[in-house]
Amino acid sequence: MRYLYSMTSAFFTYNKGKVIQALRYHFITRKEIKIMMILVNVFAIVSAVLFFLKKTSPFSFLISSFLWFALMIAFWFLLPMIIYKKSDTFKDRFKATLGEDNFTIENDRGSRKWTWSAFSGKMESPHFFHLYFDSRSFFILPKDAFPGADEQEARKILSAKIR
Repeated sequence: MRYLYSMTSAFFTYNKGKVIQALRYHFITRKEIKIMMILVNVFAIVSAVLFFLKKTSPFSFLISSFLWFALMIAFWFLLPMIIYKKSDTFKDRFKATLGEDNFTIENDRGSRKWTWSAFSGKMESPHFFHLYFDSRSFFILPKDAFPGADEQEARKILSAKIR
């Protein structure tokens, strides 16, 4: 099967709701956040069991519940909103080119090109391709930029170029 190794998207913009959801996916898939969420959930469950068995005070149950709610609010609402508001990228209009040797993003003010080796990994969420430079910095490319069958071709190119 022959793969198309050069593809240019239509101009695209970012939808705030979809970006927030993509940022949530990013946070939830991080190893350190998964471990922290598991530990907080285990702590909350243990404190609830101990509270109902009358082995501990209501204060420990209240604290574990507060930690759980704080964690969920931080990773589900606060962090994605802070990152969205801080980044001008999400307010611009872009065109992406998936080339044989590089990935190019351009807007009315200029362009930026990365070789495929600059990316350490990729992830797919419902509305975006997440292209990772390292575990903390990434670029999200909307699937809407590649309408119809082009999305599947973009997926093939990204899979072939980013390990």
